[in-house]
Amino acid sequence: MTVSKKAIDLTGIDPASQRYLSGISSDSAVFNKGIGGDKLKEPVPTYLSTPCENVVANENNASIVLGRDRPASRLSGYGGKGDTQAGSIDIVCGRMGSSPREVDNMGKPLYVDPNFKLDSARIYLSQKTDIDQNFDLAAGTVGNSKTKSGIAIKADGVRIIAREGIKLITRSDRRNSLGAEVKSIVGIDLIAGNDDSDLQPIPKGANLIDGLKSLTNHVDKLNGIVDAFLTSQMEFNEAVTHHTHNSPFFALPTTPSVILIPSGIKTMISQLTQAKVSLMSHKANLATFQFNYLEPSSRKFINSRYNHTN
Repeated sequence: MTVSKKAIDLTGIDPASQRYLSGISSDSAVFNKGIGGDKLKEPVPTYLSTPCENVVANENNASIVLGRDRPASRLSGYGGKGDTQAGSIDIVCGRMGSSPREVDNMGKPLYVDPNFKLDSARIYLSQKTDIDQNFDLAAGTVGNSKTKSGIAIKADGVRIIAREGIKLITRSDRRNSLGAEVKSIVGIDLIAGNDDSDLQPIPKGANLIDGLKSLTNHVDKLNGIVDAFLTSQMEFNEAVTHHTHNSPFFALPTTPSVILIPSGIKTMISQLTQAKVSLMSHKANLATFQFNYLEPSSRKFINSRYNHTN
């Protein structure tokens, strides 16, 4: 995707800093561009913290907030309600997203709350929260978690990388963080576009292979049934084509029907060259289908060689 944001954008910086940066010499300016880890002046909004929060922040819009559940204003979440057991850790980079400002239109300091929609990147952990509602997530078949512990990771691109294996596991414990018994197994939803209107179950590969092989076998047997019927029909057609019967006048056999002979021969040739050949081709196609898609040695094998689900 094309990036429209400028690499260096000082829009929203406070007027005093703008005057300072415009007045320093070019030699001094080199040491204020952030190159090689030097300091970099840029617009950073002021986080509106609460007395219970410990904030670790730098000058470049990155912070860690240790506090209580707070998805937005100071009155939001279970921290805002005054609940106990609602501790949280909010790791944020890029408050206000692509348009950060440190002053408002009047030139006064701009204070901001957490904004789970707008902020650029975040890892949010809370002991008690409504994690799906906070991030405006579709319920899916898993449903929305409410008044429970939660972790969310949000950014433009999220990558989870393992040098060995990755497991997505549900119901690892019999009780949740509130001490309540987990009575059912909740599955895993893969939702693209935050749209759960057409969620469908993931097939189990081994069972799908067994089912398709069984279906292939049944279709192959049907091929044999049709082939046997065709052979029998061809024999009957030949008999009818050359059929004679005794004359009612002299008890002598009559000649075969001059109408049936050409029609019968044409029918037998058609059945042999079209239907019979088509059945042979159909049987070969079934074998090819099974090898291409249902055998592990094939490049087009329908099951993943690495990923599994239950």
